[in-house]
Amino acid sequence: MRKVLTSVLVLLVSALALRAQNVSDLIISEALAQPDSTGILDDYGRRGGWVELYNKSTGTVNFGGCYLTDDRSDLRKSLIPKSDLRTNLGPRQTIILYCSGNGHDGTFYAGFTLAPGKTVYLVSNDGRTVIDSLQIPSGLPLGKSVIKLAPDIRQQHFAPVAEPAVPSPAIVNGDQNAATKGELMKERDPYGWILTVVSVSVVFSALAMLWFLFWLLFDRPAKKKAKDGDASTSPGITKGKRTVILRESEESEVAAAIALALDMEAGGDTYAAIATAVHLYLTEAVHDVEPGIVTIRRSESGWNNKSLNFRKLPK
Repeated sequence: MRKVLTSVLVLLVSALALRAQNVSDLIISEALAQPDSTGILDDYGRRGGWVELYNKSTGTVNFGGCYLTDDRSDLRKSLIPKSDLRTNLGPRQTIILYCSGNGHDGTFYAGFTLAPGKTVYLVSNDGRTVIDSLQIPSGLPLGKSVIKLAPDIRQQHFAPVAEPAVPSPAIVNGDQNAATKGELMKERDPYGWILTVVSVSVVFSALAMLWFLFWLLFDRPAKKKAKDGDASTSPGITKGKRTVILRESEESEVAAAIALALDMEAGGDTYAAIATAVHLYLTEAVHDVEPGIVTIRRSESGWNNKSLNFRKLPK
């Protein structure tokens, strides 16, 4: 048992580790090709184009070893070094990569410059798989960026925006104050009538389906079997105005017990005699197998055991 638990824990840890290294959770959330005088400065005090990466997962992603390029035919154009621990990007965090044209400037510098009309690609560490891309419009004004926007940042669904945007480096592009589905439902149905009707309808629909399934699987075959049994009955035994139909499927001993009870009893005690005869048969008090004859073996009890009445004298 301990080995099984250890194996399960190892598998869970491995799964979490793989999840933490899943670079497919990265997107290019923003890019700026031509900054103006208000653009951000890099570590060397220069203003230039840059690319923003965003981790939309809930785990840390290490993007070291991945590639950044603006040429679809050369996916390994600019390598992001693996040796820098700063390439571990936390959940829902952003990082800026400067497109200075010289990858030797540092870990977060790409070996190409951005230009309007180009498309920037983020490539996985295998050098073949394109993780994400973002096209820079050819008519993008100076000092404006192109972004991917999430209408609701909690849903983590980003889509490119066609209009030029004001650069927002290191800031998540999305509406932080967007109303949730619950809040929207509250605005549309302030008193909860729609929710109540839908809930009750779902419950009663489920109950109706269950009833139909039980009727189809259990009740219907039982009624059909009973109807078939009535059609295959043999002539009955009549006593006064009461007629008992003996089915062929019943045991001959039970039929004999019922027949004898009807012959021996009369009036309102008929059903009691039938019940007694059947009970004696089921409890194996009837010990014969002759058709039409029932012999009842008398069972002894403590009430008529005379040996219990003997007086025991001391020795």
